[in-house]
Amino acid sequence: MKSLSEMESVIEEPLLNKQNSNAKGGFRTLPFIIANEAFEKLASLGLMPNMILYLTREYGMQNAEASNFLLLWSAATNFTPLIGAFLADSYVGRYSMIAFGSIVSLLGMVLLWLTTMFPLSRPMCNKFSNKCSSPTTIQLLILHSSFALMSIGAGGIRSASLAFGVDQLSKGDKDAGIKESYFSWYYASVALSSLLGLSVVVYIQENMGWTVGFGVPVILMFIATLSFFLATPFYVMLEAKRNILSGLAQVLVASYRNRLMQLPQEEGNGIYHHEKESNLLMPSEKLRFLNKACIIRNPLQDLTPDGKALNPWNLCTVEQVEDLKALVKIVPIWTTGIMMTVNISQSSFLVLEASTMDRHITSNFQIPSASFGTFMIVSIILSVILYDRVLVPVASRIIGRKASIGAKQKMGVSLFTCCISIASLAVVENIRRKIAIEQGYSEQPQAVVNMSALWLLPRQILDGLAEASGVIGQTEFFLTELPQSMSSIASTLGGLGISVANLVASFILSFVDNVTGGRGNESWLSSNINKGHYDYYYSFIGALSIVNFVYFLYCSKSYGPCKERGK
Repeated sequence: MKSLSEMESVIEEPLLNKQNSNAKGGFRTLPFIIANEAFEKLASLGLMPNMILYLTREYGMQNAEASNFLLLWSAATNFTPLIGAFLADSYVGRYSMIAFGSIVSLLGMVLLWLTTMFPLSRPMCNKFSNKCSSPTTIQLLILHSSFALMSIGAGGIRSASLAFGVDQLSKGDKDAGIKESYFSWYYASVALSSLLGLSVVVYIQENMGWTVGFGVPVILMFIATLSFFLATPFYVMLEAKRNILSGLAQVLVASYRNRLMQLPQEEGNGIYHHEKESNLLMPSEKLRFLNKACIIRNPLQDLTPDGKALNPWNLCTVEQVEDLKALVKIVPIWTTGIMMTVNISQSSFLVLEASTMDRHITSNFQIPSASFGTFMIVSIILSVILYDRVLVPVASRIIGRKASIGAKQKMGVSLFTCCISIASLAVVENIRRKIAIEQGYSEQPQAVVNMSALWLLPRQILDGLAEASGVIGQTEFFLTELPQSMSSIASTLGGLGISVANLVASFILSFVDNVTGGRGNESWLSSNINKGHYDYYYSFIGALSIVNFVYFLYCSKSYGPCKERGK
């Protein structure tokens, strides 16, 4: 697992060397920022698990349609922080971005809550036949608008919250260990919010109904918004500055504009534009066509008197070129992580399966079907603790030096574990379906079969191990392999991967549903879970996961050795 000092390198810290008024910033502002992020996470995660039940039972959506809807929502929610980070760093500033995101998220949750209180805002459904009329255009507009607002709001908050907290700290605060405490409390609050959202909020929804269940996230989001604005007079608010994405775009544009230029035949021949006092005097030989972006053709026409590029869209520095090359190099390995998220994104169907199984722990208490996700979070936490506090110390004593698993090895363990995880789910679903048919529930998709839902736990435990190993391995790999100047991009690649993976998962789901449900056949992803073949669908995902694991091994070998960690 990354140390806190490695996590700190992810955030750009323009404040630490700037002069600030003693009346601004400091430790006193951090609880308000942490509370804003924690309550937003708690509110949004509390809505997600049971949403497939709300869409299928209250809007009459088919299982595949509802799952597709949620996948697209998740994709949007994980992509908007990238846009938010760019806008915050380049134009509006972090405070304005968080403030905007908080208000928009609150509006989205209020709009969704209103659909539970006003019957005309959703289709009319027959509770006995489980059939609903088709939603009108206005009803769909309200539903889609609420989800869109929540995605935009999440992008505003999550893109700038962590960095905005760092902005509040002075050099003295960093030396006093306050920054380290901030990171600890920040990540602890996110973990606690996830557990509470998947347990307490979900339990309220199942036992008190949709109106109360969706009203709780509204209250939580209101507290998040209020906590952020309360400390407004005390925040340090830095001006926006240019984002590194602009520099990467300049390399692409400059290399295209100079495409007719002839590159030097021999390495070292040519005058390259580089930053002052830089040790990188010439670009590498890989992806040589990009080197055209940093060749100086005429110093009098290309450079200003102080040595800067007259037009950065025609002439870039060697550092900019090498930054882009480093990013391109890691893309193949980055793509291998997509299938991990595709695997884990099947959680919506897991809720449907759990709802048809015996979830009783005692005669009077049963686990809410949407709370099974808490087992994965617990698995993530325990696997991280086990690795960091048990396996590493024991292995270090045995070999007599610091032991750890490399970043690529962690990703490999994650992808292999995903293959086992989805296979276990396919086996459990195959058994559950057979029992349902034997008990005469073929036409009753919501009937509870005589099979314990605890058989779903191996899947959740393995998913937790896979996510912990994969996310940590990816983050460590990106931060190690990309230049320090690109640490902000490295920290967002994981979120971009989740967004792309949700789109891929949506495509796979639609493809399987259309192909298997054609010509009057019952789709594998039928809304009648007992007539469909979700076990076949999981097996198909498992086959793709195995192919992806082999692809990862090829990419890993082709990439070569990683840089030394800690360099």
